[in-house]
Amino acid sequence: MKKTTYIHEDGDHKWAAITRDPQKPVYLIDTNEYLVINGNQAILTDPGGMEIFSAVFSAISAEFDPQNIRHIFASHQDPDVISSLGLWLDFNPELKCYLSWLWAEFIPHFGGNADTFIKLPDEGMTLTLNGLSLEAVPAHYLHSSGNFHLYDPKARILFSGDVGAALLPPGEDALFVENFSKHIRHAEGFHRRWMGSNEAKQKWCRRVDSMEIDMLCPQHGAIYQGQDVKRFINWLSDLDVGLK
Repeated sequence: MKKTTYIHEDGDHKWAAITRDPQKPVYLIDTNEYLVINGNQAILTDPGGMEIFSAVFSAISAEFDPQNIRHIFASHQDPDVISSLGLWLDFNPELKCYLSWLWAEFIPHFGGNADTFIKLPDEGMTLTLNGLSLEAVPAHYLHSSGNFHLYDPKARILFSGDVGAALLPPGEDALFVENFSKHIRHAEGFHRRWMGSNEAKQKWCRRVDSMEIDMLCPQHGAIYQGQDVKRFINWLSDLDVGLK
């Protein structure tokens, strides 16, 4: 069962992780969703596939009124990222979805119309949540050709989509990385195959290395925090990607 766990709290400014589900069917990839809250409004990152909508909705509802989710942020177009969009729009037709302009004519196959989407330009842009500024950070070709991460400079948290993802074996379901050397073994094969460009990877590494990041929160696996953020960036910089 999924549950909501707060990973950052500063008054009314909060980050919540909707954690992995140890009871999920084995044929589904496990995912993390993140809720950024500022006051009585929130933005939900990569809300997941349609088959887990009820689990995500239930976990959020236990801690926060989902009617106050104003926006969805889709890092890219994959079904495990955004195929639940139509169900979220059934719940609240006024929801808006941030995503790369590249996918604005593809994602509506999951739901929504032209008014639903706020198209992110390739260079990224600033998003505003109830007065809080967030940054859509370009991460193209990692692994999608139109791909973005979400950065909160106040909380110093980067939601990194599939970058940092680890496919963890049963029983290894800690929220945070506990042993980097052990954990990163579960990330290596994924990154070699799914990250398509060494040039794009190096550009991303240089960009995020200059940012103040206390937590790097991927869509799959455990959250990197503290010195493990820098360790991950250095590890990825040295990894040859675009390979089997």
